[in-house]
Amino acid sequence: MKEKCKNCDGAGYTSISKVKCPECKGSGKPRSVNLMSLSEKDMNSLLKGSAACEKCNGTGEVEIKEKCFSCKGAGYFYKCDICGKPIDELLDDKEVCRNCEEIHVVHELDDSCDIVELEVGKLYHAKVNNVVNFGAFVNINSNVRGLVHSSNIKDKLEVGDKIIVKLNELRQDGKMDLIPKAIKEFRTVEVEKDIPIRKSSELKNFVGKLVKVDGEVIQVKQTGGPTIFIISDEEGLISAAAFERAGERAYPEIDTDMIVRVTGEVNQRADRLQVEVRSMKHLSGEREKYVKARIDAALDKKAEPSDIEFLIESEVMEALRPAMRDVARVIKKAVIRSRPILLRHHADADGMTAAVAIEKAILPMILEINGADSEHYFYKRAPSKAPFYEMMDVTKDISFALEDSERHGQKLPLIVMVDNGSTDEDVPAMKHVELYGMDMVVVDHHHPHESVDRYLKAHVNPAHVGGDFGVTAGMLSVEVARMINPDVTEKIKHLPAVSAVGDRSEAPEAERYIQLVSDTYPIEKLKKMALALDFEAYWLKFSSGKHIIDDILNLSVSPRHSKLVSLLCEQANEMINEQLDACLPNVKSTELPNGAIMNVLDVENYAHKFTFPPPGKTSGEVHDRLCQKYEGKPVITIGYGPDFAVIRSRGVKMNIPQMVRELHDELVGAGVNGGGHLVVGSIKFVEGMRKEVLSRLAEKVGAAEVEEV
Repeated sequence: MKEKCKNCDGAGYTSISKVKCPECKGSGKPRSVNLMSLSEKDMNSLLKGSAACEKCNGTGEVEIKEKCFSCKGAGYFYKCDICGKPIDELLDDKEVCRNCEEIHVVHELDDSCDIVELEVGKLYHAKVNNVVNFGAFVNINSNVRGLVHSSNIKDKLEVGDKIIVKLNELRQDGKMDLIPKAIKEFRTVEVEKDIPIRKSSELKNFVGKLVKVDGEVIQVKQTGGPTIFIISDEEGLISAAAFERAGERAYPEIDTDMIVRVTGEVNQRADRLQVEVRSMKHLSGEREKYVKARIDAALDKKAEPSDIEFLIESEVMEALRPAMRDVARVIKKAVIRSRPILLRHHADADGMTAAVAIEKAILPMILEINGADSEHYFYKRAPSKAPFYEMMDVTKDISFALEDSERHGQKLPLIVMVDNGSTDEDVPAMKHVELYGMDMVVVDHHHPHESVDRYLKAHVNPAHVGGDFGVTAGMLSVEVARMINPDVTEKIKHLPAVSAVGDRSEAPEAERYIQLVSDTYPIEKLKKMALALDFEAYWLKFSSGKHIIDDILNLSVSPRHSKLVSLLCEQANEMINEQLDACLPNVKSTELPNGAIMNVLDVENYAHKFTFPPPGKTSGEVHDRLCQKYEGKPVITIGYGPDFAVIRSRGVKMNIPQMVRELHDELVGAGVNGGGHLVVGSIKFVEGMRKEVLSRLAEKVGAAEVEEV
């Protein structure tokens, strides 16, 4: 192995200084010329006065050189091809040290090689393929086969035996004379096809030719015929097909996340290129590190988020820009690396708009990178009924991810959580995600708990920079989506306004987003779209309802948008009015010591169950009506059931997550947990302690500070 000396750049000497040429005294011209020795070209130069001094080549200066102290004038360092140790001198022009020269070198021919790589006189590993009367046929690799004549066989050979053979002769017709060698001590040197490494972007120029590529395995798919390996290098994806037997896994030692070298022939398969594999091996050591670092550096550059101006002015979002870029970078890199994306979101208007914004940004990229129908394998959106990552949800997610990984040979997914994922209640599920080696990012506006960040690759929450829940997940996610793919801006720029209306945000950002799209989407239309989303979310349950949601948000080419929204709102309002007719007469109201009006409703006994609106939405609608009734006063509404309570408030300074923690500590045996926003949230507890929990909750609410309404 020859390595250029860095000190002298392979010259063997270093320049100390320059002095005036002693031959021409610095003029650069020859002092005397032998006319008889000049060529016609030199004679013409002489006649034109342009002849140069031979010693300094016309520069008038000569270098004072010194032998390079590092390489001792050789210009190169040599390392033994076998053991890798430095060697001071070459042995018969062989780059092998004296120690290794005394030990036999046996070559192992890679499957990419053919007889061109064979050299007469060298030793090779071989495997007996067939035994006949006149000798034994042996395979040196899958492409090279030779005969060991019976006259050279001393010990009995059987099919499958591994032996060492010496290539004694290689004839022009390809036939060879092989002699078995019984060698106890030897070193193995692997021989590969000597062709340059190609990148995925270059393969179109080598159809029908043999190529060699280095990359990372991102998917292994077993078909009824070959095994398909999807390999990523720094410029794209490579589909490599390896065939052992129909339906049998080729190269079972190769799995996802491995850095490999593939040698094979490039062929056209429909509209895509495919490498027909001759050889595939797992790289290790320095070569593996080098290839991985090269790929990571290139993909990091590709995954860099776009520099965008936010759709509106917002100090909170400007402060969150670095965190938003982190989330965008993680998502974009996962898409580029063909890692599946699982998008989890709260099943309400805010959660849906947040999720759909990111969906619209990444789906075109997934299809471009992985081809038609790839969205079914590399992307899934799933709503969550609870305002946190429930154990039921994470158990399903992990189970499906493991099944998909086994069935399709995919990596485990990146989990993207929007309008969920910031609270202490999310931690148990996050621990499961961490255990299975899946990464997770969160874009949320619920009051965050410091414990969640250790489980996340990136986390966006306005509370981290002094903001509050008024900057909704829908607003944040739209801007993150634009960082991932700015081309979707016009399609999704109305989603923050729907989100703001659906979550009843009173933040300045809400008004700005609403004003941004007011020409196309007046406030009444935004309210109808938000109600339609909430109504449809109830009936969709755990289904994403992709096409219906697209119709509601006017994201499809279908003309159904206006009619569908009107129909859903009509049905939703009918059911809300029917529910309120039953609920409102049973609301109990009282004025608290702090001047707030507290309203309580038993939604278990005085509301229709198992229909729209559910308890949370019912409590919110009751609260809205009571706010109108008690105009100008602080209002608190508590809708409770056997083991839960939903809290809505106006004009009261509360911190519901803190209240939940205090109730948990104060009421031993009540099993209190829950959370949400500061002034909007829910609480769970054990049924037998309902009276104690609600009584203590009323005390805390009554002690809260009120604001001017």
